[in-house]
Amino acid sequence: MKCVSDIHQTLKRYWGFDTFRPQQESIIRSVIEGRDTLALMPTGGGKSLTYQLPTMVCEGLCIVITPLIALMKDQTDTLRGKGINAVSIHSGLTTRQIDNTLSNCVYGDVKFLYVSPERLSTEAFRLSLQRMNVSLIAVDEAHCISQWGYDFRPAYLHIADIRRLLPEVPILALTASATPFVADDIMNHLLFDEKHIIRSSFARKNLAYAVRHTDDKNGQLLRIINNVAGSGIVYVRLREGAEQLAEFLQKEGVAAEYYHGGLPNAERAIRQENWTSGRTRIMVATNAFGMGIDKADVRFVVHYTMCDAMESYYQEAGRAGRDDRRSYAVLLSASNDHRRLTQRFESEFPPIEDIKSIYEKICSYLQVAVGDGFQASFSFNIHDFCAREHIYIEKVRNAIKILSMNGYMTLTDERENPARLMFSVSRDDLYKIRIVHNEMDYFLRTLLRMYNGIFTEFKAISEGDIAISTGYTSEKVMELLKRLWQMRVVKYIPSNRSPMIFFNEERLPSENLYISPDTYRRRKEAMLERISQMAAYAENTEKCRSRILSEYFGDNEAVDCGICDICLARRKREKSFAAKSGRDLESEVTDALKEGKSMKINELAERLKCDATLLPQVLAELHAKEICRTLGDGTIHLKNDTEE
Repeated sequence: MKCVSDIHQTLKRYWGFDTFRPQQESIIRSVIEGRDTLALMPTGGGKSLTYQLPTMVCEGLCIVITPLIALMKDQTDTLRGKGINAVSIHSGLTTRQIDNTLSNCVYGDVKFLYVSPERLSTEAFRLSLQRMNVSLIAVDEAHCISQWGYDFRPAYLHIADIRRLLPEVPILALTASATPFVADDIMNHLLFDEKHIIRSSFARKNLAYAVRHTDDKNGQLLRIINNVAGSGIVYVRLREGAEQLAEFLQKEGVAAEYYHGGLPNAERAIRQENWTSGRTRIMVATNAFGMGIDKADVRFVVHYTMCDAMESYYQEAGRAGRDDRRSYAVLLSASNDHRRLTQRFESEFPPIEDIKSIYEKICSYLQVAVGDGFQASFSFNIHDFCAREHIYIEKVRNAIKILSMNGYMTLTDERENPARLMFSVSRDDLYKIRIVHNEMDYFLRTLLRMYNGIFTEFKAISEGDIAISTGYTSEKVMELLKRLWQMRVVKYIPSNRSPMIFFNEERLPSENLYISPDTYRRRKEAMLERISQMAAYAENTEKCRSRILSEYFGDNEAVDCGICDICLARRKREKSFAAKSGRDLESEVTDALKEGKSMKINELAERLKCDATLLPQVLAELHAKEICRTLGDGTIHLKNDTEE
């Protein structure tokens, strides 16, 4: 990358900061040196700066790949507010808007192009890409590329094709939730020249983790709300649960609202604004509430129901305390939660025959005939489908993920979708229709002039643009399009907000559908392992919770936090032990290390003849005072006996 200014001057000029957060500068310098880099940073750690600043000090534009349209809008608005030219491409744009945006990236002074992964495989994007002066490819939510991660999205696999088109351009992959195994998978899929990871600490010094074991979750939740001042989020699994719990809290006099994906878009925006501004204190929500939340003073996050993955728990809990003030992440765990989680897995993870059946039902629901559907997109109301077919929604999601991994279909996130149109008759038949229905001739000729390739694939259209070109009103345009659809001349999908099903292949008879047994087995094993890890976290009574989370993400030098429920209980035991025995364990540990130079915690406990569970908190205090440190192999050293 050819740099044209200093990173510290640029940081001050555009962002107003004098210093970087931990690891930001290391990541930025790695990118500027042209190295492929995987950056593992916790939620709220300042990931966007690590690709925005290098782009501003170097020539060329940065392509940012992200699945979150809300993030695209927030980021482009923020950058434009700083006088930086940033644009985005996603499925909510018409073909004309996309073409104009791509032209600006080729010929204009655009510095940032935000793009959804689904757009990467289109011919128009790839042709334009090769004419752009690209200096960096940034991949947000990079864990989505791993088939064995908790949030696999098949469209991310197209990023490798972009790399092959731009082999000299470095790539920066960013994620807040990747285990060591998934991190390796990310680097392999993104074709890194060499494995290169920069890892920030996953510890949150101000965030106190706790698990409350109770069969009276409502009562425990009220105690938390009444004892911790400030706003909070309560996560539940189901939409119905969010509505019922919010109603319960309202009856108890709590300013609470619910939020889930079934609410209209405008209503969701109003509820989020009420919560962000403080008019609503508690948001009871499904995991639809999360990405893009810009509220630093969340004092607590309560998980009313257990997550099925440590990755999602860490991300959701991490929305508390981004202002660095003391905050709390509490998991409510009932005696039967682990059993329910396992039962839920069995009901939601479908056998291969059920996957084939769900495939058939989806095709019938979308009215896609055998042999049709290749490269076509359809609006897909998954909740309506599940209600009609009486199938658990997560079972359908998991079936579609396995179908995606085997190359059949892809389900996109819910988003604003433009109207789509494709002719379902030949050009010759269309000419006959224009003669017979001469009132349609002008309208049809306008469509043909405006949209190329409309006979072979669905094209995003704008009823407003068509109205301008024809001189008709938008209502008249929609009426004519519906008439053509009723005449079976076109396939017409009006603009809507919903997920989309994309068919990678034509619809096959179910007997010809092949599900790789290895893919199926590995995905099932990965899901079971994640559930087991989450259950173990909830049942743990000995190990610091912050340390468990940090080590899960590969931080083997993590230390006890001193503020989680486990650490506080240990400190209480230690104080009781000190009061009864009259011993000062901090001094004894320091003296023992001076005599023995280094040892592990069990060796220390044996030497001091004390309970080993008393020592982690003592060591945490000594770490904070920089008297000693613990290495990755668990060996404890005095600070002056180790290399700085």
